[in-house]
Amino acid sequence: MISIVIPVYNDPEGIQTTLDSILNQTISDYRIVVVDNNSTDNTSEIICSYQAYHDNLVLVHERDIQSSYAARNTGIRNTDTEILAFVDSDMTVSEDWLESAFDTFQTSDADYMGSNVELTLPDNPTLPARYDHHTGFPVKQYIQHQHFAPTCCLFVRREVFEDVGLFDHRLVSGGDKEFGNRVHEAGYDLQFAKNVTMFHPTRNSLRAHVKKDLRVGCGLCQLQRYHPDRYGTPGVPPRPSGIKRPERTLPVRDRIAFGGVSKFLTGVRGLGYYREYLTGNRQHDIDDGIPQLKT
Repeated sequence: MISIVIPVYNDPEGIQTTLDSILNQTISDYRIVVVDNNSTDNTSEIICSYQAYHDNLVLVHERDIQSSYAARNTGIRNTDTEILAFVDSDMTVSEDWLESAFDTFQTSDADYMGSNVELTLPDNPTLPARYDHHTGFPVKQYIQHQHFAPTCCLFVRREVFEDVGLFDHRLVSGGDKEFGNRVHEAGYDLQFAKNVTMFHPTRNSLRAHVKKDLRVGCGLCQLQRYHPDRYGTPGVPPRPSGIKRPERTLPVRDRIAFGGVSKFLTGVRGLGYYREYLTGNRQHDIDDGIPQLKT
């Protein structure tokens, strides 16, 4: 009835943590498709060690395109179930996560659904970790105001992919937003499952945040390059949404610290944006379009 697609690249510890969590569900009628995006370490060996003991686990490879969205597309093409769930390789879930998600998805007659994501702090968290934990994954706000859910907590009916196409693999970031916006424009109802919770570790160093926000900035420029009718012409980055600003209920000390981190990372996104604008290949793959799911 349901397939779980997990893209992974050079993350043996993360995929091990996630598989330990997902393979212990209260229901048994599900399939896991792990897509190795051409890892150069022992990630595939770790997955194979699980595959030997679990008939519902399949390992496939995406070697042609280095992209998490291309890996997800490969995973979709290697399934035939009615519902697809997407999880990242460093996440964990409770034993009843899939049962709860499936029941919610079916009873609400959903076509596209995002679930709640809680970030988990390490012991003695750093300032970047506490900032990440505070700003987190406002999935409900994303769905309500920006019409998308992150791919780490997404459930989609197969017929939606058959109708609007797959993820845009040309994007290094923002493919979840572009796909969600496309689904919304096609007239589907985007829903939020507040009672279905998944867990994601915080980014605990400033370096990890910088790496992510450079990628986000690059993706913002690519969204405009490949989809100008929806996101505008490249050259002027979109304004920040404001969803991740520190809340006014925080202690003053935290508000100042988190506000400083937020402004710094906004600048990092701008750097990523203009780096892509100035050096990106403006003709690369523009005419390829959205990949389709053949029925």
